[in-house]
Amino acid sequence: MDERKYISPDLDDRYYGTGPTQPPRNRTGLLAFLLIVVIFLLGVITVLGVLNVRLFRQLQDRETLELSFATAPSEDPALPTETLPAADTAPKNAQSTITLQQVPESPANIPQEGGLSLQEIYAKSIHSVVSITASRSGGVSTGTGVILTDSGYLVTNAHVVDGARSITVQLYDDRTFPAALVGRDEISDLAVLHIECTGLTPAQFGNSDNLRVGDSVIAIGDPLGVKFRGTCTDGIVSAINRDVDVGGHTMTLIQTNAALNAGNSGGPLINAYGQVIGINTMKIGSFAEDSGVEGLGFAIPSTTMQEIVSQLIAQGYVSGRPTLGITGESLSVFYQHYYRLPAGMYITEVDRSSDAYVKGIQSGDILTRIDDVSVTNMADLKTAVGDKNVGSVVKVVVYRGGQAYEVELELTEDKG
Repeated sequence: MDERKYISPDLDDRYYGTGPTQPPRNRTGLLAFLLIVVIFLLGVITVLGVLNVRLFRQLQDRETLELSFATAPSEDPALPTETLPAADTAPKNAQSTITLQQVPESPANIPQEGGLSLQEIYAKSIHSVVSITASRSGGVSTGTGVILTDSGYLVTNAHVVDGARSITVQLYDDRTFPAALVGRDEISDLAVLHIECTGLTPAQFGNSDNLRVGDSVIAIGDPLGVKFRGTCTDGIVSAINRDVDVGGHTMTLIQTNAALNAGNSGGPLINAYGQVIGINTMKIGSFAEDSGVEGLGFAIPSTTMQEIVSQLIAQGYVSGRPTLGITGESLSVFYQHYYRLPAGMYITEVDRSSDAYVKGIQSGDILTRIDDVSVTNMADLKTAVGDKNVGSVVKVVVYRGGQAYEVELELTEDKG
């Protein structure tokens, strides 16, 4: 039954007798918003009040200080007690009292008695410095080199040309030549290159045994690449006969604070007489960059270089370097888990003249251990055999086809 027909026709059907039929709106959100606005405004007023009080105090202190300066009598009776003129009384449009004078030509910088100036050292040496670009499968790297002979022999670092497919040498006069690798020695980090060019200017070499800590030196090279080729930095000999661990073996080097950066490798370290007394080889890398250490550069002494370079030119290798005759690469963790293989070095090549080849070691095998040293890459292998002699016998563990085999191998001479 429809009850609406009993409502009086004088009343609107949207209303009860005491108000609207719709429930009242909920204004809680509006009240909360207003409360937040009030709190924010109170906070702003408070902050402005604090700043105003601080500013008032600073101004008061400043006025007190200015007053004390203006009224305090001079302790020295010879000095006037008059106050300084106010800023607005200073003369306007006054001529500047600063006069720029012509700078004279800088004097010759002679680092030690009897030596050459830095300018003379650079002029004497720069024609013997070359830029080296090595192209690899993964990209291009750059370094520096030093001319050994007028017939085209050059010296640089072994790591500059490591794995290079092609090498290009750029001379001081911008001529470029392809270079052939004559020989390289990883232990000393030296390599000899040759270009088909005559009439070159060879560097003069000095005896590094005569160096003293504190001797002045300069370095010339291509820091950060060929773009900055021919850069000269100066410093001193910071230490001599410094033993530094490099790739698992110890190198005895010259330490210098002359700035060396990537690209300086293979360049000359030159004494105050214009003589090359070292080949720049390294800078403390990630450790220095992470800790902010600078001024730690190292160079191979010229006495070491002389012996190594002579052998590389004569026979292409350095006598007495032991090798297993095995080349390999790291085995990734993914391959270890996917194929269920042990951690080790994946062998990619075996020298046919090595004892390893005679004993049946072949590419595809996994080398896991040499004596008591675990091996996962070539650096581990070189560390394990680096301090041994040619002819020594080592025990190696090789994994093949689900089986591990122990084999005794004789170290042979590394002929490059």
